[in-house]
Amino acid sequence: MKREMSVSGTFYPGRGVELERYFEHFSKVYDETLELPDVKSKAVIVPHAGYIYSGYTANIAYKILQKSNIKNFVIIGPSHRVSFEGVSLCNFESYDTPLEEIKSANSLYENLKSNFSFNCLREAHIEYSTEVQFPFIKYYLQDANIVELVYSDVNPKDISKIIDFVLAQDGCGVIISTDLSHFHSLEDANKLDSICLKAIDTLDTDLLHSGCEACGKIGVEALVLSAKKLDLKPLILDYRTSADASDDKTRVVGYVSACFV
Repeated sequence: MKREMSVSGTFYPGRGVELERYFEHFSKVYDETLELPDVKSKAVIVPHAGYIYSGYTANIAYKILQKSNIKNFVIIGPSHRVSFEGVSLCNFESYDTPLEEIKSANSLYENLKSNFSFNCLREAHIEYSTEVQFPFIKYYLQDANIVELVYSDVNPKDISKIIDFVLAQDGCGVIISTDLSHFHSLEDANKLDSICLKAIDTLDTDLLHSGCEACGKIGVEALVLSAKKLDLKPLILDYRTSADASDDKTRVVGYVSACFV
């Protein structure tokens, strides 16, 4: 069973050569103005909008992961199309990208199935929050294998247990997908998103529930809970909004990337 692409050509380019140009451009712009933090990380938060809007922000986190020599990743994102209880995990043999396919992390999949309760809802995996991460992984982490988890109505503590389990495995990492506030004015978006950023930066789950409007807030809270247990330090890598790309300041979406070290 293969995980087919569903938003290729819309959220990200459908041709490998165009994807590579995007990644090269993002890195060039960053490297000309900033120096990549000298850290290694097994856990990151990344956005999931179209690359023209959030690709630069996500790219920084993947440049960090590139230095970590991790071979197996669990990608965790919210369901935008299907509502259900719990977390969906399906036995995909591979994941398509315009670059090349990514193989499944089979042993990690089996370990997760053995230790946690999952459903397999195929329709939940026609999901862009996780899919837009696949080309980044194939470009920056060519030999990495992955497992895709899509959640809907679930307690963050349950996902935190999964994160704890994954991070305890050798050579395994976690990618949490979320965007921030949606369709506010730029001024209001910055205010709302600042709550999310501070909550991540201070590992404050109470603050997450005091105005943060992240669509993947459950996943973010789960990682914050795990970071507190595992004594991981958050590092905010980038924050911006769609206005940086579109110049439309009336209805913007916020994006953040962060790593935990």
